[in-house]
Amino acid sequence: MSAENSSATNTIALVTGGSRGLGRNTALHIARAGGDVVITFRSRADEAQAVVAEIESLGRKAVALQLDTAVAAGFADFTARLRQALRATWQRDSFDHLVNNAGHGEHAAFADTTEAQFDGLVNVHLKGVFFLTQALLPLITDGGRIVNLSSGLTRMSWPGYAAYAAMKGAVEVLSRYLAKELGTRGIAVNTVAPGAIETDFGGGVVRDNPEINQRVAGITALGRAGVPDDIGPMIASLLAPANRWVNAQRIEVSGGQGL
Repeated sequence: MSAENSSATNTIALVTGGSRGLGRNTALHIARAGGDVVITFRSRADEAQAVVAEIESLGRKAVALQLDTAVAAGFADFTARLRQALRATWQRDSFDHLVNNAGHGEHAAFADTTEAQFDGLVNVHLKGVFFLTQALLPLITDGGRIVNLSSGLTRMSWPGYAAYAAMKGAVEVLSRYLAKELGTRGIAVNTVAPGAIETDFGGGVVRDNPEINQRVAGITALGRAGVPDDIGPMIASLLAPANRWVNAQRIEVSGGQGL
């Protein structure tokens, strides 16, 4: 079955890192639009199950599966567990939409960035996205969608984020290549690049530090820092049938930050 010809009510989206922050918000907005969701979590099963319960309260189906996106050696096992979950919950062997959201930040000046910090970012934001998507390709329906998360920091330069932004820049390039190579299957691939958002990302610095929050607001055309509800609906909208012709794009969602 092609995702292009299916209604929103019978699509399944996989959102990595869906137990909190932007991933949680995205999963909920997909459900509100009529889609079912598989979320992954790294360690907080309780948070993940709370999201599953909230999605189910919206009348949609949801499953939470453990996954550490930094460990590529575990992707084959995850793919097998996902296949089992799809069969048990939906009587399907495939899903429609992949949102590569899971990630973490490292704040360190270029001169002070350690190899361990760099490798940690590579493993999650680049290697993890590359090889998890590769592992899941046989399960993604023809005509499906992939959304990769980038950052406004690939356009704006804030000292302390050289390594993180470099990984996200690589993801943007990877997304264009995926769009080209997967086009024969009708799979659209896009990148969403949020600006600074009030979440627990980076230790919650934008949300919890008034000085940083005001600095962000001061360089944003709409005069405030972003919140999760600014991002989840955008990602969910890219999965909707009406946006089937959007492909190979970097879409920044920042309220006009750093213009």
